[in-house]
Amino acid sequence: MKLTIDRAVFLKALSHGQSVVERRTTIPILSHVLLQTTDQGLTLSTTDMDIALEEVVAAEIHEPGAITVSAHMLFDIVRKIPDGLQINLSLNPENDQLTLKAGRSKFNISSLPVDQFPQLAQGELPHQFQLETSTLIRLIDRAKFAMSSEDTRYYLNGIYLHAHGEGSNRILRSVATDAHRLACIEAAVPLGASDMPGIIIGRKTVTEVRKLLDENDAAITIRLSPTRIEFVLPTATLSSRLVDGSYPDYEQAIPTGNDKQIILDAKSFAAAVDRVATVATDKLRVIKVHVGNNMITLSAASHELGNAVEEIPVDYASDESVEIGFNAKYLLDIAQQIGDDEANIMLFDGSSPALIRGMNDKESLFVLMPMRV
Repeated sequence: MKLTIDRAVFLKALSHGQSVVERRTTIPILSHVLLQTTDQGLTLSTTDMDIALEEVVAAEIHEPGAITVSAHMLFDIVRKIPDGLQINLSLNPENDQLTLKAGRSKFNISSLPVDQFPQLAQGELPHQFQLETSTLIRLIDRAKFAMSSEDTRYYLNGIYLHAHGEGSNRILRSVATDAHRLACIEAAVPLGASDMPGIIIGRKTVTEVRKLLDENDAAITIRLSPTRIEFVLPTATLSSRLVDGSYPDYEQAIPTGNDKQIILDAKSFAAAVDRVATVATDKLRVIKVHVGNNMITLSAASHELGNAVEEIPVDYASDESVEIGFNAKYLLDIAQQIGDDEANIMLFDGSSPALIRGMNDKESLFVLMPMRV
């Protein structure tokens, strides 16, 4: 194998691949990246046995071949090479080492046999549809903050993607919840997705596919079965196992009787929550919210740092004031996701969950459980 590749192009692909690879693994080959020459250029393959990434980058191929080397080691080397240089890669057949030359630098990197690199069995992926990159980004970005990280409820550690509704009212939904907050984001059902099974895309898969979307403008092809999913981009394919479990009936957590409507400026609200939360450093990090007389008052207190109070004028038609507490971080996360100039907060009382959405945003809603104040 012998080839020449641009340092920036190589580094970007290696950054994607090395984040798939686990730093600590009992199987040495899983810490490696497989480099293979093809007619299209250089293919980089990485896997942790749950997620597999294959990315093709432009390269000038002088001699075909393949080799596996440590993904993190190769990434660190290329990262430290000055930008703008061309990198020459070649396989030394005498010791099976990869020789990397760039400028005045030269590295000889040990390898493992190519035939040890695992080939994941894909199986049949009967459901296929396309999503615009901007749509998939929205379905991910506006829901991922609510994913759980608890090991005990592993089925909440991801985004639940499914087709919801009947007939012409059928929509595509991404849902995430950690039982304290919930995000529900909607999009039109693409052709081929209306009969897809409900699937749970794991946290790491969500993170890795999101990185790929930043550099892509074309539509994404998604193929899936009840156990696997594959995201096909023009130059990369990410395949992953799905979380094995049943997602809870999240619709039971969406309140339907909240009758006290608060309308306020979304950016001002998010900024005020951020300021007041500065002093909410206690373990529970509670922000107290009081609404009445067309005014919302945010307050937080800490035994060590003191307290903070801020008032925001709002449109509040009810004669009944409400006082409710929220986790400061959770409230800020939702406030920053409101995709509209005005926020619409619906309350029932001080001990019931709040329903929050943008005033003109019919495709996103957020639910936040209260805390005792």
